Amino acid sequence: MGFLSTLLGVLGFGFGLPIGLLIGFFLFVYSPPKDVKDPVVRPLHELDSDTLQDILPEIPLWVKCPDYERVDWLNKFLLEMWPYLDKAICATIKSTAEPIFAEYIGKYKIEAIEFEHLTLGTLPPIVHGLKVYETNERDLVMEPAIRWAGNTNIVLVLKLMSLQIKVQLVDLQIFAAPRIALKPLVPTFPCFANIVVSLMERPHVDFGLKILGGDVMSIPGLYQLVQEAIKKQVASLYLWPQSLDIPVLDASTVAVKKPVGILHVKVVRAMKLLKADFLGTSDPYVKLSLTGEKLPAKKTTIKKNNLNPEWNENFKLVVKDPESQILQLQVFDWDKVGGHDRLGMQVVPLKVLTAHETKELTLDLLKHTNISDPQDKKRRGQIVLELTFVPFKEDSAKFNDLDGGNEKSSDDEKLSGAGLLSVIVQGAEDVEGEHHNNPYALVLFRGEKKKTKMIRKTRDPRWNEEFQFTLDQPPLQEKIRIDVLSKRTRLSFRSKESLGHVEINLADVVHNGRINEKYHLMDSKNGVIHAEIRWDTV
Repeated sequence: MGFLSTLLGVLGFGFGLPIGLLIGFFLFVYSPPKDVKDPVVRPLHELDSDTLQDILPEIPLWVKCPDYERVDWLNKFLLEMWPYLDKAICATIKSTAEPIFAEYIGKYKIEAIEFEHLTLGTLPPIVHGLKVYETNERDLVMEPAIRWAGNTNIVLVLKLMSLQIKVQLVDLQIFAAPRIALKPLVPTFPCFANIVVSLMERPHVDFGLKILGGDVMSIPGLYQLVQEAIKKQVASLYLWPQSLDIPVLDASTVAVKKPVGILHVKVVRAMKLLKADFLGTSDPYVKLSLTGEKLPAKKTTIKKNNLNPEWNENFKLVVKDPESQILQLQVFDWDKVGGHDRLGMQVVPLKVLTAHETKELTLDLLKHTNISDPQDKKRRGQIVLELTFVPFKEDSAKFNDLDGGNEKSSDDEKLSGAGLLSVIVQGAEDVEGEHHNNPYALVLFRGEKKKTKMIRKTRDPRWNEEFQFTLDQPPLQEKIRIDVLSKRTRLSFRSKESLGHVEINLADVVHNGRINEKYHLMDSKNGVIHAEIRWDTV
């Protein structure tokens, strides 16, 4: 009976299938066609919110937030560069991971760990918007909104006790909003020394993980556990205020040396100087300068008709590198007509000085620094100096202790004693003259005038020039004035023109140690000047 039913079933299937196909073909060909109705078209404003969310893609940030800019050009750039970026990033990942893998070889019966496949796929990240911040510092701060759903193929092979276990990462998705700062901006290509990256919110990371062909992320509860662990780990490392610093340029090539102290020089006297004048005497004076500085040299007064002059004059020189800088001393004979004759010179390396200790030196004057020259054996007299190097105190805002007494003492030190006032004129914006626009800045303080270079035909000059004033007392009750002027480049009756000025109270600088602000210029419609002022105490 079983054999008979099986036979009948096979015969029925063999005859029924071709007969059914034949009948269906004739019904499809000879059945009359039906009229196709046009779809109903409705304007978007008639649809409800749920329907709109279903048919429209997610609205990008540059539409929702006016602060974000549309950066289609950047996405096109990433698309073209991605094949090369993929190889470069994968090479970096491999070189970074291999030393880590090597630490586990031989442990837990592990024989080898290596990449079988390592590629980020063909789909680059997409930047949905970019926000750029304007700051007063020498940096560029950006916040892109990045989304990446890549077709990665990362396969890791783990050789364990003669077994090969393959771990594959698939369907990687990352949504992040990092803050990227390029700082400091420097005049050396690529014009920034470091890249500092911080996450402004916890990132969304989603991926699949296959082990021996099975997706372990489908195990109930494991997916949420891994997600929270990743977010917590990444947040602990890079969530603001934590950051990832990526050096781009060597610090030694871009470091801008800042003042670290003041060299106090007392020119006491000179003895047995050469006779340079026709009447058998000299009119000596001394010039002092530090190597590595473009500032004009300091000068003593002139002592007429004196081969053993006594000055007892004090000078202050700003020191930036006491290990390499050298004090240069030159004694000249003053003449009314023609150039002044040099009677002798000498140098003192600052590294021979001990901080806060006064050192008295009696130096033999030389013709020049080439000691092997036989002419240097001729006696040219001596000069007596007193040198004291006083380094600046560390910034109390950065290095103050938690003890209230120490903090109070550091504030007292700021408000008493000598120091260095540094004025950095960064630039100006929207300065406009009636007849010409060739702006330069003039810094006026205690009767001294410091001038920046002139920049032609611009309303937004960038000077980035620093001026320094050594003071015996903090300028608590004083102001510093910065004038922005324009100078005609050719002969004219109106050769100079004022573009505005500002007066800055220095009390805040003394109390805070530093200010970095933009000031609206007086007597200017829209002009703004950017200045940074520091007060360093000794």
